[in-house]
Amino acid sequence: MIIEAEIISQPYSGEYTERIYDNESPWNSQSWTFIMFTNDNYLEWCGQFRGFPRQVAISKPNKIVLVLTSDYLYQLDAETGSLKYLEDQPQYHNLTVAPNGDFIIADYYNFEKVITTIKEKEQIESPIQMDLIKFKKWNNSKLEFTCDEFLKWDRHLTMTYDSETKKIEIVNG
Repeated sequence: MIIEAEIISQPYSGEYTERIYDNESPWNSQSWTFIMFTNDNYLEWCGQFRGFPRQVAISKPNKIVLVLTSDYLYQLDAETGSLKYLEDQPQYHNLTVAPNGDFIIADYYNFEKVITTIKEKEQIESPIQMDLIKFKKWNNSKLEFTCDEFLKWDRHLTMTYDSETKKIEIVNG
């Protein structure tokens, strides 16, 4: 089972066992993301994913790995490293995993929670319309993030998302 994942620069040929995750599409970029995975037996291997690197996250309770690149959102089985699903041309810029194992993804304007696969997501309601969402850190079950209020770009906010209550609150702004 995959227990760690880290975005790395392109490794030397033969440095790791490599797996290529690609999808034929005329819209593919020329960029690639390289992720070093560590299995529970501490065997390291490298995955090569189409698109410029954004983020990677592991949900150990759900045994799922998500890899976000500029071209695709990939869902891997953490037990085998097999590709289960992919979403092309994702609008997401933020990816994290809550302490309870739920994946939270966001574009510049909206939050979504991945239900069981990347094909099933639910939108998380916010008390305001948001713009330029940027995830910061987890503090127990609360994700701190920053954003601007939509159409009020001089109002910079710090907000939290509580993964237990599934509510977004304004901390200051």
